Amino acid sequence: MKLDIAKGLQKRKNQLLEDWMSLQLADAGLREDLMSNEELREQSNELIEVLLNTISEKKLENIESADFDPVHEILSGISISRARQGFSPRETGIYVFSLKEALIKGLQEDYKDDPPALIEAILKISKLMDSLGVVTFETFIKGREEVILRQTDEISEISTPVIRVWEGILALPIIGTLDSARTQVVMENLLQQIVESGSTIAILDISGVPAVDSLVAQHLIKTVAATRLMGAECIISGIRPEIAQTVVHLGIDLSNIVTKATLASALKHAFSLLKLEVKKAQKEKAAI
Repeated sequence: MKLDIAKGLQKRKNQLLEDWMSLQLADAGLREDLMSNEELREQSNELIEVLLNTISEKKLENIESADFDPVHEILSGISISRARQGFSPRETGIYVFSLKEALIKGLQEDYKDDPPALIEAILKISKLMDSLGVVTFETFIKGREEVILRQTDEISEISTPVIRVWEGILALPIIGTLDSARTQVVMENLLQQIVESGSTIAILDISGVPAVDSLVAQHLIKTVAATRLMGAECIISGIRPEIAQTVVHLGIDLSNIVTKATLASALKHAFSLLKLEVKKAQKEKAAI
């Protein structure tokens, strides 16, 4: 009598879950710092229940059908969640393929007296689990990409702060490489602060920019132009000797832009534009 693979596994659900949990807990790379054993059991139970309720002899003949969408959906959610939590690809792979090992163990029990049927059953389940493994890694990669993009955006925001150094004067220290995407963030932050503060002078400090090439220079010129369109004067500070030489060598024209070697020099020039004078306070003479 031919055994039904799906029914046999469904009857063994509780044992399959225990075998799967044992395999996961035995792994040397188990991340209890990211997920407790109770949470892992709950997650595993949810997946194995959906999987066993979905599979049937007929569905195993076409594992690419829409019948497995519920399994793909829950597995994708788990993979993305693990990517966001900080699990590695290896740890996520072990999660799925240890289930494959537990399923094969259950098949060995059901088909121990029928080797040809056992081989056929193992091939079907292996094909299904390998397909689910592909889904797992695809969605895991998407989740990691989302995390990387979010972190990149956060770093860009943090590394381009607009500082109100004086009434009517803004300073924006730029640290790191200035590319097209970063220039857009710099422009948006600076222009927004000009509108909100009503400032008339903006200082772009590039002391933290490792190198200036023609592309970086073009980005700076665009930022200066956008600032002027908002009615504010722009000063570029942090022009080191090597940057000055590079700008001259590349033939980049910055003659219509005020440039200073240091932020202090730029701030002093800004004070002069606003007709402000800063002096040291005189110490009062001690009474006799």
